[in-house]
Amino acid sequence: MARLSLEDALDRYGIPRWGRGFFGISPDGRLTVRPARTGEAALADVVSSLRERGVEPPVVLRFPQILRASLDELTGAFRSAMEEFHYRDSGYVPVYPLKVNQRRPVVRALLEAGREYGMGLEAGSRSELLLALGLGLPEGSMICVNGYKDADTLRLALLGARLGLRVIVVIEKLFEVDLVEALFRGAGGPLPELGVRTRLFARGSGKWWKSSGTTAKFGLSTASLLEACARLDRAGLLDRLSTVHFHIGSQIPEIRRLKGAFREGARLYAKLRRQGVPVSVLNVGGGLAVDYDGSRTASDASRNYSVQEYANDVVYTVREICAEERVPLPTLVSESGRALTAYHSLLVTNVLGRIAADPPLPAEPPPDGAPRVVRELFELCRDMGAKTYREFFHDAVELRDEMITMFNVGMLSLEERALAEQLFWQVAREALRYARRERVFAEEFEQLERALHDKFIANFSVFQSAPDHWALEQLFPVVPLTRLTEEPTLRATVVDITCDSDGEIDHFVDVKDVKEVLELHDPADRPGEPYDLAILLLGAYQDVMGDLHNLFGAPADADVVVDSDGNFEITRIDPPDSAERVLGAFGFQRDELVRQVAARIDRARREGRLGPEEAAAGLRRYTDLFDGGTYLKRGA
Repeated sequence: MARLSLEDALDRYGIPRWGRGFFGISPDGRLTVRPARTGEAALADVVSSLRERGVEPPVVLRFPQILRASLDELTGAFRSAMEEFHYRDSGYVPVYPLKVNQRRPVVRALLEAGREYGMGLEAGSRSELLLALGLGLPEGSMICVNGYKDADTLRLALLGARLGLRVIVVIEKLFEVDLVEALFRGAGGPLPELGVRTRLFARGSGKWWKSSGTTAKFGLSTASLLEACARLDRAGLLDRLSTVHFHIGSQIPEIRRLKGAFREGARLYAKLRRQGVPVSVLNVGGGLAVDYDGSRTASDASRNYSVQEYANDVVYTVREICAEERVPLPTLVSESGRALTAYHSLLVTNVLGRIAADPPLPAEPPPDGAPRVVRELFELCRDMGAKTYREFFHDAVELRDEMITMFNVGMLSLEERALAEQLFWQVAREALRYARRERVFAEEFEQLERALHDKFIANFSVFQSAPDHWALEQLFPVVPLTRLTEEPTLRATVVDITCDSDGEIDHFVDVKDVKEVLELHDPADRPGEPYDLAILLLGAYQDVMGDLHNLFGAPADADVVVDSDGNFEITRIDPPDSAERVLGAFGFQRDELVRQVAARIDRARREGRLGPEEAAAGLRRYTDLFDGGTYLKRGA
């Protein structure tokens, strides 16, 4: 095999650009993880250890140390900015939006890491508020209650305030003021604080821009904001209004858009404060993007700013506007869930097979009696050169169309059609080889190149594990676990095992563009050795938005900790969703299904279609598979 330098291998998959120092390649060509940016462990070793414990891919690997490192980076950036710009007397509170990833290991790890920073939670539904109240947050911890609310949600918020938590109920629409007044006015004891979500003129960019602007789903217009304050004042609740909140969308790639929102939001806060509204908190919402492709541009999968630049712009902008308006500096809050969680998890999936784009071609000329289209396709393939490749390719397309017509009217056999197809694709591949040498790559050959790639069949479901790639064409890095210092010989997309043509990863990260194929190695070169792929940066939203298409459930799930010497420990393993659990989600009960199959097996045994031992083994096999996972297993 041709070898690649370590530098070339890192560059091919863009790891230094998008990896943030968490991922690398070992000298022997294996993908590595550095969750604390010190000790380095090979992911192939982690997967091998899991296999020894009976846990086969697909498996989600989580690194709690990356969660801590991401939180340290975010809070450190705000502390540095506050020191640089003399933002005194008020601090910064990181708040984690539960909607980004509600899985227990993720939430627990973040809360543990966030204790020293006073981290709070954002709950966007009643169920999320139930969760937030039961997580054992330290007294005084902030819980921002967003989203639409009913009386039961507000009673939960009231309970949280009585339990010593700093609950802030954010009013999204005017009708919520009436609910708040009915439940809070005259209530004895501690009350929740109130906030108002403003609908800014500033708009986000990227795939989630609809969260912002004057027609956004959530938030109060300027007139509604003033009306809400007036109603709260009449109800005697204006003194509870502490927070101005805004949100212009997730994954904002352009810092320019964020700066505009910071200016407008800070000005709204200052104007309310000057009018006597006792607001003291400015919540700048989410939007801090993740550089999925490593390009540091304003593309949808990137960002053209750093975390420190983001924090600097928030702090500097708010400080300057408050100084102009001569109002106290607010406590700053951000809800940067994507930036906190995206890097911490990845999916490892094993390659099950390859759909080759180039079937074998016979070396000998076709027999004398072969149809004309077959003989002429062979001659095109044999005689093609740099000066004739375009003309010959066009001739081959005409001959292919003629061949299909002849077959449809019964003039060609199956064997003759198969040979003609093979010859056509050989002509196409040769023409493409010559076309790549040209200074200008013609559009017809760009389309041909897209058609002439392999498909690697991987043991996972896009809809379960990377739903944003299917729904929004979101980019996620995909990297083999091994052989990274070998020159890849194949170009392929990655297809999943669902019965859906959309179950495919066919866009890949690249520094200059979006690649439609990924450079991979031929698994057949090393028979018996697994060829595993990692799909990375899946920690934000993918867990909670994955669906059960084709009844594929969640894969196995493990936490991994790596020490400074590169030794790793698997601290938690959750088994994959069982078939019983997935079927139960749709109302099908195991006992009912087993009873139906047992009756049919018994009937088949009585009628002689199954022997007694075969019948017993068949029922046992059917029953046992309910306990197993939903993905494919290696071996017989």
